[in-house]
Amino acid sequence: MSTELYDRTRAVLPKWLAIYYDEPIEIDRGEGRHVWDADGNRYLDFFGGILTTMTEHALPAVTKAVAEQAGKIIHTSTLYLNRPMVELCEQIAAVSGIPDAKVFLTTSGTEANDTALLLAASRNRSNQILALRNSYHGRSFSTIAITGNSAWSPTSLTPFQTYYVHGGQQYRSPFAGLSDGEFIAACVADLKETLDQAGGDVAALIAEPIQGVGGFTSGPDGLLGAFAEVLRERNILWISDEVQTGWGRTGEHFWGWQAHGSTPDIVTFAKGVGNGLSVGGVIAPAAIMDGLSANSISTFGGSPLTAAGALANLRHLREHDLQANAAKVGSILFDGLRALRSPIVGDVRGKGLMIGVELVEPGSGTPGTPSPQLATAVLQGCKERGLLVGKGGLKGNVLRIAPPLSLTATEAIEGLDILTAALEEAS
Repeated sequence: MSTELYDRTRAVLPKWLAIYYDEPIEIDRGEGRHVWDADGNRYLDFFGGILTTMTEHALPAVTKAVAEQAGKIIHTSTLYLNRPMVELCEQIAAVSGIPDAKVFLTTSGTEANDTALLLAASRNRSNQILALRNSYHGRSFSTIAITGNSAWSPTSLTPFQTYYVHGGQQYRSPFAGLSDGEFIAACVADLKETLDQAGGDVAALIAEPIQGVGGFTSGPDGLLGAFAEVLRERNILWISDEVQTGWGRTGEHFWGWQAHGSTPDIVTFAKGVGNGLSVGGVIAPAAIMDGLSANSISTFGGSPLTAAGALANLRHLREHDLQANAAKVGSILFDGLRALRSPIVGDVRGKGLMIGVELVEPGSGTPGTPSPQLATAVLQGCKERGLLVGKGGLKGNVLRIAPPLSLTATEAIEGLDILTAALEEAS
């Protein structure tokens, strides 16, 4: 650890920026599924910069595309024609599953969700939004207003009137223990009651198919589709926040919404498509996307540099069928984690290479008392053994495991062995 760099970080950056570990590390370089810190220590990366390094670190195709574009021109803005941006948007529209799709590129998932909210609020002339409990949609003023996780919502001041509905998770839900069909029916009844109480026109429901910051929680497959039936009867849009679930990470589908039997009106994305470059965006049918009545531009969204890199990354992902690899290698991790029978593991959940491990106080029953202390201890224990994982959940007691989608079976077993050792030590 560089004490000098840590001191400088704390002196010049806000104190509310979280930094992992008792002795924080400075990640100096990466290759494949591994990174090295400034002291030369090597780590197997099971978090990918918060699900952002989607394919692999220093992917040659992305590095080459960025270098070539940087040698030509780095920035122009949307005021000029931009070939890499158009080619990337064409590719995204083609794989989106959205009819008559148009794409608007941003620099982050937060900005993408901001744009989706603008489209929905403008279309329905309403500032009323439905969101799931335990959700997270970004760090801007508007996205904090629809975030259903108090740990990430620092102010009650809001531009939206937000109503939170059940369905974001099963493990700690008041409907836990119900069958999937009964759970969906209970959540739909809650949605209808909430809409009745809201009274006026509601613009949209925004939902993550699997909640990221919330600890990789979700309702059953089909839940959001059942919600969509109710929403469309009342002319309410469904926004699917795919910032973490998109691009094949769940293994079974390219988008998280595809597990729910209905198509959303708007899809937002970011993180993985750029493989570390600042790329996000919104996908919507032309009838919705073209609905704004004022002019707009994006200074940095879809820059030639980031679009070229993202396009190379998306092509690599599809050509190497990394979605199928996520399903195959993810099953190794799921099977191993579910076989542990650890007294501190309350739940193992997720899909593909998006795995949450909820840690609880041993002997505290079901669902168990959340233990953020144990999660911190396991996070630290993994790091000391050469593995990087993430942490989340409302109480900070969930391990978040999300390696690059090119993870090999050998690396999965290696990471599983380290996780097992760290869990045994903590328990």
